[in-house]
Amino acid sequence: MRAFLHTLNEVSPRPEKLIFFNIGVKLTVEGSEVLEDLRRLAEGGTEILVCGTCLSYFDLKEKVAVGQVSNMYSIAEALLQAGRLVTL
Repeated sequence: MRAFLHTLNEVSPRPEKLIFFNIGVKLTVEGSEVLEDLRRLAEGGTEILVCGTCLSYFDLKEKVAVGQVSNMYSIAEALLQAGRLVTL
């Protein structure tokens, strides 16, 4: 995952959105090894959505370091509107 997120900063076009839910939300919190890459993507215009319910489940809501805390309605809408999806 670390190599994939790093590579996204090096290719074109960059993704419009990255969506993190389930255990993936742990990548967006303090102490994550991929924070620098996610911050670079966000600074470059990639929207980062992080599931608030998932953060609460893992007791991480106060530790989000990058991205916008969202809900499953917004996440589902974004997934359904996407022209292309890559899931990992």
